Amino acid sequence: MLLWLIRVLIVGLVAGWLSAKLMGMDSSSWVSNLCLGLVGSFVGGLVGRLLGLGATNILGSIILSVIGAFLAVWIYKKLKK
Repeated sequence: MLLWLIRVLIVGLVAGWLSAKLMGMDSSSWVSNLCLGLVGSFVGGLVGRLLGLGATNILGSIILSVIGAFLAVWIYKKLKK
């Protein structure tokens, strides 16, 4: 259980930082990176399951999380307008 939580936090931080960098956002706050990564993990997991994809290792989890973070930021920006 503890290892799962540590993995989720690491994947969230890496995915949030990477997606913020790729989208040109501020990536200096680890709290916002973690939030973005965790939301991205949730969205990426949902989209992955709908498409029949699943992550079997940490790299796959990061990739799905970054894709999910892209989608979450895109939806947020569309709703903000």
